[in-house]
Amino acid sequence: MSAPVSELWVVAAIVVSYGLGTVPGALIVAGRHGVDLRSTGDGNPGAWNALEQLGWRRAWPAFVIDGLKGVLAAILGWAILGFAPWERPEAARLDAWLPWVCVAAAMLGHAFPLPRPARGGKSVMTFCGGAIALVPYAGLPLLALFLAGIAAKRAGLAARAAVFAFPFAQAAATPLVQVGWSGALMTLIGLLFLVRSGDRRSA
Repeated sequence: MSAPVSELWVVAAIVVSYGLGTVPGALIVAGRHGVDLRSTGDGNPGAWNALEQLGWRRAWPAFVIDGLKGVLAAILGWAILGFAPWERPEAARLDAWLPWVCVAAAMLGHAFPLPRPARGGKSVMTFCGGAIALVPYAGLPLLALFLAGIAAKRAGLAARAAVFAFPFAQAAATPLVQVGWSGALMTLIGLLFLVRSGDRRSA
């Protein structure tokens, strides 16, 4: 087992992960093309609204930035614990909850950025990026599925398929308790869709 982790490092990792989540990647990308995502489409300041407004050729950096927020949060959690997700035996890693919490913090930062928590997004791509770093065995094949969907101009369908397939693929690579942690992150996304299901375009 790994050595005990300082509570200070745990708190710092969570705070930094939240800060990563608040980076408005899609807003920055869209702004460079003269588009304010908060006043167009569904008002969601995330990669999917950027895709709808800009097209894939100009919006892809928004996907990368939103995904990297989850990737970096998970990597930070693994670094604090002192081991990588592909290390064995998995059964000895049931206490490895910190990377999931860091990804959750990044998702919350994306969804409820301070000082304006009502102006966040839905955290789908932040979760997807985090999933790749949390469980590479499951995340990387599903990333390939998503990229294939983009090539086939079915990005939305491929993204949904990848997200919902993730816990099933994960179950083959990690203890079921970790599948439960991923389920909690997916539940958070579902709640965000419920909270922000209305059209928030400005008048």
